[in-house]
Amino acid sequence: MFYRTRLTSKLGKVIVVVRQVNLANISGGILINKDDILSKSRKENKDKDLYKIEVQTKAGNIGSITAIFLATLFFVIQSLTGQGFDFGLYAIIFSVSAAGFIFKAVRMKHRLDIVLALIFTLTTLTLSVVHILNLLNHN
Repeated sequence: MFYRTRLTSKLGKVIVVVRQVNLANISGGILINKDDILSKSRKENKDKDLYKIEVQTKAGNIGSITAIFLATLFFVIQSLTGQGFDFGLYAIIFSVSAAGFIFKAVRMKHRLDIVLALIFTLTTLTLSVVHILNLLNHN
């Protein structure tokens, strides 16, 4: 009984492999060489360099994080030195994220992107109004 199971499973694998090879040879469209795959990929991606796009995206993210860090540093220094609060810095920072989420929401139409676009846009508008009111009150 042990030999039958072992022989059947080995025989089954061989049959499956042979059938797959024969199916590939019969249908003609399953076996594709590397050049065909690359040319189809270039057509689908319209000759865009996906690695370059990924690097640009990560660079933008790092730039945004750096801007947030600097805005926070300037905000804290300004408030500790008794010069008030500059909400304009954060209005600028939030406007960058708002624009990004608006773009994604329009293109992708995902609910989360739409919600985040609304939140960041409202935050940008609120911070801008507060900043302008602070400027008007100091003069």
